[in-house]
Amino acid sequence: METITIKDIAKLCGVGVSTVSRAINDHPDINPETKQMIMEVIKEYNYIPNNSARNLKRSDSKTIAILVKGVDNPFFAKMIRVIEKEIEKKNYSMVVHHVEAYEDEVAAALELEKEKKLRGMIFLGGFYSDTSENLAQVKVPVVLVTSAKPQFEHDNTYSAVSVDDEKEGYKLVDYLCKQGHEKIAIITDTMLDESVGKLRLTGYKKALKDNNIQVNQKLIKYMEESEDYSMECGYSLMKELLESREKFTAVFAISDSLAVGACRAVHDAGLKIPEDIAVAGFDGIDIASYYNPSITTIKQPIEEIAKESTRILFNVIRNKSMHTHKFFEGELVVRESTNKSKENSAD
Repeated sequence: METITIKDIAKLCGVGVSTVSRAINDHPDINPETKQMIMEVIKEYNYIPNNSARNLKRSDSKTIAILVKGVDNPFFAKMIRVIEKEIEKKNYSMVVHHVEAYEDEVAAALELEKEKKLRGMIFLGGFYSDTSENLAQVKVPVVLVTSAKPQFEHDNTYSAVSVDDEKEGYKLVDYLCKQGHEKIAIITDTMLDESVGKLRLTGYKKALKDNNIQVNQKLIKYMEESEDYSMECGYSLMKELLESREKFTAVFAISDSLAVGACRAVHDAGLKIPEDIAVAGFDGIDIASYYNPSITTIKQPIEEIAKESTRILFNVIRNKSMHTHKFFEGELVVRESTNKSKENSAD
């Protein structure tokens, strides 16, 4: 009788080899139902894991770690799926490690590097201060995804792939200004953030300035350090804005998840979108298009970013090539949640 392999098990279950491996090794990062299905197939076919082969694979260190900061942000879910497929094509395995909002991701990366033999790391989201100095401590190649800064594009300590968050934030707010909105609020990351939140906030401020609108600090609503890009956070911050009695006709939430929560708060306050308040988000996740009203957003090319991140990482791993910084263009997608401001309408 021909011996069944881990690849055969993966094919029978309709999953990747790394997913089967996670089930066998009782890894927490696997759907319980998927794990049960895999284990039942393993039992049915009397598959016996080859420990010596597995240990050899580990010593060969064909593992990539994904560090995710912002586990509640659905923007990362699709990206992780694409990255996993790309990693499996290279016959590597993947481990996902979630970093809490209050945790230092570089410290978490160093700890993970000690625990597992890794060939590379991809960081999704997060806050990076003194990026080069901190990341230089990590001994494997690193790609920062969705948190790159154009001013550091010649830094050869790490690779980075993202949209230009400042430029795209500017694009969205400039659109709101051109619709006649002069009182535009923003729901953004913590005041300490040096990455995505700060860049999109800078774009917001520049767009207002270029449209001859003075920045009103009372319309800038910051998240707390313990909060993340969740609908719940968007709801509570929008509620605070509405209860402040400060007048505004539009709000820019720096993620679609925050925007969905903000929309719900507007509805619960008895107001209409976009008639009373226009709402815009950022990312282009599916829920933004299916929410009612559908949400205007900056759509990030998720699949392209994910594929480029893994391509760059493997180039650095295999060819010892120079690190690369790649920026993609976002797309302004105008939907039902925004319209021209009634305050400045000629009608």
